[in-house]
Amino acid sequence: MKNIDEYYPARGRVVLHVDMNAFYCSVHEAEEPEKYRNQPTAVAGSVELRKGVIVTCSYAARKKGISTGMTVSQGLKKCPELIVITPNFHLYRKYSKAFMGIAYEYTPLLQAVSIDECYLDITGSKQFGTPLEIAKEIQTRIADELGLPCSIGVAPNKLLAKMASDMKKPNGITVLRIRDVPALLWDKPCNELFGIGNKTAEKLKRLTIFTIGQLAAADERLLREKFGVAGLWMKQAANGLDDSPVREDKEKNKSIGHTTTLPRDISKLEDVQRVMLNLADQVTRRLRRQNLMAQTIQITIRTPDMATITRSQSLSKVIDRAEDVYHEACNLYSRHWNSDKPVRLLGITLQNLVPKEDSAMQLDLFDYELEPKKESLTKTMDLLRDKFGEGAILTAGMLSDDPSALIRNHKIRGTSLQTDFLREEDENG
Repeated sequence: MKNIDEYYPARGRVVLHVDMNAFYCSVHEAEEPEKYRNQPTAVAGSVELRKGVIVTCSYAARKKGISTGMTVSQGLKKCPELIVITPNFHLYRKYSKAFMGIAYEYTPLLQAVSIDECYLDITGSKQFGTPLEIAKEIQTRIADELGLPCSIGVAPNKLLAKMASDMKKPNGITVLRIRDVPALLWDKPCNELFGIGNKTAEKLKRLTIFTIGQLAAADERLLREKFGVAGLWMKQAANGLDDSPVREDKEKNKSIGHTTTLPRDISKLEDVQRVMLNLADQVTRRLRRQNLMAQTIQITIRTPDMATITRSQSLSKVIDRAEDVYHEACNLYSRHWNSDKPVRLLGITLQNLVPKEDSAMQLDLFDYELEPKKESLTKTMDLLRDKFGEGAILTAGMLSDDPSALIRNHKIRGTSLQTDFLREEDENG
């Protein structure tokens, strides 16, 4: 019988890529199995009010020809029995935190790359068994404890682990070693190599490089000349080489943002201001939860024809309160947008974040007297809302039937899917 040490390389690494299968649909199935198990389901943005686009669909739906990116109406034509579900981001965050919590028990070297996938470096995790045993145990626990399917790639680096997790879905485990790359990958087109998109693949075709194998054998000077340093990376990747580390996510967010797609296009300034007020309220709540302050504010505007613009402003001092963020966001909007033109999405992102304890507030004499009182009031309001819900205390400007008020409803608000929630305390304490 093999010694466990023999399953781990003497000098290399062992990396897992955990990829949740049809994550949003699987979460709804886990929550309400009697309603959704083995049914063709799809999660779509605005189900009733817009021509919603399918974000993900169950494997039962895929068998009936449904795919991500279809409109809801297209999906229903193909499969009239398709069950279309409104997104519940609060629920997705809860399950994401739970599956990553299970994975984290096997190594502190966990890097979350999105709400439904993460890398694990298990090179130092021999006490839990062989790499395959660890992968099987994580997959089984996620299925048993959360009711969710996942695929796992086992490899000597992040690139191959990601490629491996895509090979068997749902519920697959695939081992992909560097020596397997020629047989398993080299006959595939270049855009199947993780990190190479369709545009790059088209450029490669013009150089008569059609497959991953041809890319692996391509002239290094030619690739450098046409693609710069990215060309060298592509050649290495085609040979299965990748030395990027699994970065334990200790850093605070570089930015915290929130966007909301509006059920109807708006153009009146007072409507925009109401949306900005609710966005500022929620984004600063998340900022304060992490004891951070922001020095730069960015707004995002998307038009009905899907053109997106962003505008930002750096401030002379750091801020963390909704009223300040709201004021700056509205100023940016007024300066950079013609108020007669309709918008379908608005967003606020806070950037240049610094820990609160490191941020010496630059106060004038008037602010100096008011600041402690304002901070005390903000803390009290945060505590009350943590305990009794987001609707417990609202400013007058938030009280309306305006759709932007839905941002405070964690079941249906916005489309913010950053992973900062993984580092937050549970909302209920």
